[in-house]
Amino acid sequence: ARECHRRINVVLAAGIMPPRILSVSHTMRKQRPDTVPRTNEVEEQEERPSKSQLKREMHALQALGETLIAMRPAERARFPLSDDMLRAIEETSRIRSHEGRRRHMQYVGKLIRKEDLTAIQAVFDSIDQEQEQRDHAFHRLEKWRERLIDEGDAAVDLFMAEHPDADRQTLRQLIRNAQREREQGKPPTSSRKLFKHLRETLAL
Repeated sequence: ARECHRRINVVLAAGIMPPRILSVSHTMRKQRPDTVPRTNEVEEQEERPSKSQLKREMHALQALGETLIAMRPAERARFPLSDDMLRAIEETSRIRSHEGRRRHMQYVGKLIRKEDLTAIQAVFDSIDQEQEQRDHAFHRLEKWRERLIDEGDAAVDLFMAEHPDADRQTLRQLIRNAQREREQGKPPTSSRKLFKHLRETLAL
């Protein structure tokens, strides 16, 4: 999702958004006095995107298309995509030849140009935020696991105070197994089971 976030910003910066128009006076200073173009010609030149800009935009749009195609249907359903875009995505799986897929991805890129990129960006932002929240929650679980193994029943009491619906008996058994496992220098099988139990308890 983070890579997609960057790609959409590249697209927005590459020309989908209204281009920045330089002042006519700035442009005219670069011209020879006897070849100064008329004002409307200067504006037209400044508004016309460069070939490299168009190429970057095309690659960014196709990369975004590849990302959407690779998603599971449930993930893709969160995005505000048009019916034409969804049909093009479904069609991708039926294309076998390399050249056929290349042409199809060019078509997908053209379709994406018509999509609401700002709304698509907002979904990616939301996904990034959710991932950060999950990462934070997992970090807290890891700290709880280490504390439970290190402190035993004292930490269990604190955990139960925060999560009264937790299964104290199962929790204590898993902790004892993990402690014994650590003392004997065995692989952390019980420690992983404890972490899984904590995840299920907190519904993460």
